[in-house]
Amino acid sequence: MGDGTDLSNEDLDVTVSDDGLEVRATIDRPEERNSLNDNVILGLLEALEYADEGDARVFVIRGAEGTFCSGGDLKSMAGVFGEGSQAYREQFQGLAVLVEAMVDASVLTVAAVEGYCLAGGLGLAAACEFVVADGDATFGLPEVDIGLFPAQAMAPIMRAVSEKAGLKLLFTGEFVDADEAERIGIATDVYDDEFEEALDDLVDDLVNNSPVMIGMGKEAYYTQRDMGFGEALTYLKEVISLIAMSEDTEAGINAFLMDEEPEWKGR
Repeated sequence: MGDGTDLSNEDLDVTVSDDGLEVRATIDRPEERNSLNDNVILGLLEALEYADEGDARVFVIRGAEGTFCSGGDLKSMAGVFGEGSQAYREQFQGLAVLVEAMVDASVLTVAAVEGYCLAGGLGLAAACEFVVADGDATFGLPEVDIGLFPAQAMAPIMRAVSEKAGLKLLFTGEFVDADEAERIGIATDVYDDEFEEALDDLVDDLVNNSPVMIGMGKEAYYTQRDMGFGEALTYLKEVISLIAMSEDTEAGINAFLMDEEPEWKGR
């Protein structure tokens, strides 16, 4: 991996692969269980923008020292007590802005989850297209215990899980293990052993895909998600036509016919 010093800050470590196809961002606040503060959120936004505007195809988010993310920084939240409604809006807008940027970015996002994945951290993971979980990972929405509702995290979470499973998480605050997280739709895959190898294998599979297919395919997925069935079919007919007209599709079909590896042109 290359040096992402220019993208890193005191609470976020960013690395870029030598070929520029992969960006990894590690939340580095282990003493605070990798909670989300301004440094982390702004750093993730900057690194995501770098990945989106460059050659990157995959953006990986993880936490330092065996913990993914425990959610929002409660110390920062306490600092706005009594400051009025606008201060509260500014305090809580960060996760919403980040999740929206993740959806809009042309890169595929991967959450590498170890240890605790809680509250806004669970929302962050659920917003990723892929969630690779260590077998010992723990997921939950404990905001109920402090009289808070995980409103922003709810948007990506409830699009990943069944309604009843999601409501139970939202209102009980119970923790679930990695296997249960996979069963209800939060985790893509769970690995009891060789977590790092499995993560690298997934990333390798993803970065070897056509960048045109990744960007247009991701945009198409999120666009059609809230459409009616007929409207979605009509829209997706246009999408596949546009992708099929790309030089990448031509290169891919020719490589398949010649039994060779395709050389993607990115157009």
